[in-house]
Parts: sequence; C-alpha cells; structure tokens
Amino acid sequence: MATDAPTETESDAGDQSQFDATPLRIGSQVLNSRLILGSGKYDSFELMRDSIEASATDCVTLAVRREKLNDSSARNILDFLPYQELTLLPNTAGCYDAVTAVRCAKLGRAILEGLDNPGQSWVKLEVLGNSRTLLPDPFELLKATETLVADGFDVLCYSNDDPVVARRLKDAGAAAVMPAGSPIGSGLGIANENNQRIILAELKRGDPDYPVILDAGVGTASDAVIAMELGFDAVLLNSAVAKAKNPIKMSAAMRLAVNAGRLAFEAGRMPTSAYGSASSPELGVISDRKLQDS
Repeated sequence: MATDAPTETESDAGDQSQFDATPLRIGSQVLNSRLILGSGKYDSFELMRDSIEASATDCVTLAVRREKLNDSSARNILDFLPYQELTLLPNTAGCYDAVTAVRCAKLGRAILEGLDNPGQSWVKLEVLGNSRTLLPDPFELLKATETLVADGFDVLCYSNDDPVVARRLKDAGAAAVMPAGSPIGSGLGIANENNQRIILAELKRGDPDYPVILDAGVGTASDAVIAMELGFDAVLLNSAVAKAKNPIKMSAAMRLAVNAGRLAFEAGRMPTSAYGSASSPELGVISDRKLQDS
C-alpha cells in the first residue's frame, strides 16, 4: 500500500548531510573538513594513520625539518600517510629565525612537488621565540611571511594571540592567521578568550570569509567546540590526539566537536539572562483551584 510522500520538512530532517560543515577555502585550496591534524608525537606510524582516518580530516601537517621521516625500522612516514587523498601542509616547526624558516618552507615545497601533492604551495609558518614557551617571535614571523608571500606561497601563520600582530600578518598577505590558544602541547585550551574575540573581529571586519584558525593548546574536545563557537573557521591540533590515552577515539571526538561547534556558531546561540525564563507558557495554565476540584 502506497504511503504519502514525506513533506519537504520531513525529508530535510532525515538528511543529515545538511548538517555537515560547509567547505573552507584557504588560499588556493578548499577543505571539506575544518579539522586539521598534525602527524607528529604518535607512538607509531600505524597509530598516526588510524587516528587520521578516524578524524576524517583532509589536511595533515608535516614538519619537514624535525619530523622523523623514518622510524627505527627504516619505515618512512609517507608510507603511512595517504597523501594521494590528503592535502599535506608542510610545517616549519623548530625554526627560530626567518631565514631558516624560509629555507625550510622551500624544502617542504620541493618534497610535495615530488609527491605531486596539492599542498606544495602551502606552508604552516612557525618562527618560534624560544624553546620554553614555543610561542612565536612576531618580528621574525612577519619577516618570513613577507618573503614567502612574495615567493608565491600560501602562508598559514602560527601567531601570538595579539590582535595587532594578527592584523600585520594579514596585511602582509598571509592566506590565514592561526593564533595560539595557549602554548604548543600545553593542553590548556584557550587561555585568553577576549583576545581571540578581538582577533576574529579585526580580521573579519569587511572580510568575513578570511580564514582564522585556532592553532595550539587544544587539550580535549570541549576546547575545539569553544573555538568553533567563537567563530574560528577551523582548528589545527596534534598533541591532544597523539598524546591521548586512546588517540583514535580522541580523533573521532575532535571530528564531532569541530563540526558541532561550527553548527552552533552558524545557528546562533540564545541570548543569556541573569534570571530564569520558563519554557512552558504561563498564560492559560490550569489554576490550583481547578486542580484541587479535579
């Protein structure tokens, strides 16, 4: 027996794909996932591979200067990265001056050109101030950004949570600015939410599609949700997954968290109030007397 066709509203409610995060354009690339995952710090290449798969990311960073391309058994990390399906993002991790960072970026480009990977024009630019905090040196960072932009790179800048620095990097031509939530590997989450709000407002004023990505400090899924609810376009993380007790499960949690946070941002949260507000109507309710009589 034929049944009535579902209404448009009913049909839409059953289509979960409408709730997937919209793709994100960064420079010359478009990412379907708003979670960018690092490839370092895992206990094994197999664990890295399985965590990347669980995350459903399509962009993975590769630290070309200090990444151990081979493990103790002479296996190459690239054999465990499905780079034909991923956009690799070369990373200048471990650089402390602009000259070294530029040289490292060019090395990354050469490696990815050999792999025919679409990330060959990309670089995640890190120029660190010192080895204790692992926070950026803004002066060397800006210098390296200007050089690499002039050389045709799409530069994704790991930055301090300083609105002035963030604006200078955007003005220098950075394809994306990626302020630190807190120091790399700290797991402290977003240490200065107010600064991050200012950065988002400054960089998106008159340019709402400009990509701003939270990079560093994420410790668990709730940190990723908060970042996306604030309005970040993506989250880049590594230690939170690689150093979790169960990296594969944490990777899946980050996938859901980033998507949930983005949806919540797009939906718009309800207004807050110091007082309660009844969810049931107060007019037309049954009186106490009627209840007693019944």
